[in-house]
Amino acid sequence: MPDPVPGRGQLVLEVQRCGICGSDLHSRLHADELADVLAEIGYPDYQRASDAVVLGHEIYGVVAEHGPGTRRKLAVGTPVVTLPLVRHGAEVHAVGLSAKAPGGYAERVLVQEALTLAVPNGLAPDLAALTEPMAVAWHAVNRGQPRRGDVAVVLGCGPVGLAVISVLKARGVKKVIASDPSPLRRRLAGQCGADVVVDPQEISPFEDSDRRHFTTMQGPIAAAMDAVEGLGRLPVPWWHTWRLLDKVGKTTPKAPVVFECVGVPGMLQQILADTPLHSKVVVVGVGMGTDRWRPAMAVNKEIDLRFVVGYTPLEFRDTLHALAEGHLDASPLLTGRVGLGGVSAAFDQLAAPEGHAKVLVDPRLSGKAISARE
Repeated sequence: MPDPVPGRGQLVLEVQRCGICGSDLHSRLHADELADVLAEIGYPDYQRASDAVVLGHEIYGVVAEHGPGTRRKLAVGTPVVTLPLVRHGAEVHAVGLSAKAPGGYAERVLVQEALTLAVPNGLAPDLAALTEPMAVAWHAVNRGQPRRGDVAVVLGCGPVGLAVISVLKARGVKKVIASDPSPLRRRLAGQCGADVVVDPQEISPFEDSDRRHFTTMQGPIAAAMDAVEGLGRLPVPWWHTWRLLDKVGKTTPKAPVVFECVGVPGMLQQILADTPLHSKVVVVGVGMGTDRWRPAMAVNKEIDLRFVVGYTPLEFRDTLHALAEGHLDASPLLTGRVGLGGVSAAFDQLAAPEGHAKVLVDPRLSGKAISARE
């Protein structure tokens, strides 16, 4: 392909690392399904199976060229990461996910200057390249709003689940339970800081989450009756005391925050059936195709169900600085690097749970083999 030419407000980066994302793997088999969904919600240019697309949106590189109208605060040679969006006229396109915005599996890539950040504090290239996927986890944890004393349950310890575990521990969540049938992924989950790691084929991740969690409807009903009877012994009407307790959060039932990072049909229904009452479930895994689940189960257990995608520019920036300042450790995720010639084989290996977790593409590497990370 021809070298990219920067337009107004754009930069050309020399790519030095680009992570292989789960959405890249999905695109081989499900591009048209995703494109149909995104077309319905207003983005008609997501990649299709018939498109010639340069993949790659987890980009680390150095500034190679400035386009017209740029502020030039990032000098040529500056190491940077970038939010993978680029503007063409009035349109904004997803870098590496559209034929209109070639991505980072290349020697050079076009990015938007306003969305490009200098890498601070001498952060190593391999770790800086993880800013984008770690920002996805940062956003997911923000949506889940776990408190330090909550129990967090992470289902699925692929790269997304491992990133979520890392962010949860960086935020000070005291008990993180990780679940995955893969021995490799369970080992990596422990390295990311999970306090309890289980094989779901042998033990439920909810079995020992917290004894204060209600697992049957009898629990909260009996607790409410006990509370009214107990408060009724006070010299003031029970509802006045209850209202005060409400204001300080004492009547909120204890429940886990669950992060679904698997994304396969049937997983959501299994969670709704197994998780304690009043759980907060954050769906991070991208399930393809249609699925079936019972709303009545979620209703009667009062499950709070949230879905997430991407991150905000501020979350991206904060993730980068958390990595650079050592508050967030993403190093266990990274298992290898590969040159452009080895991307196809890396896709095959990443599809196997015992292969790799996160592989970075380095266009400067020769050969097809995956090498150990720096």
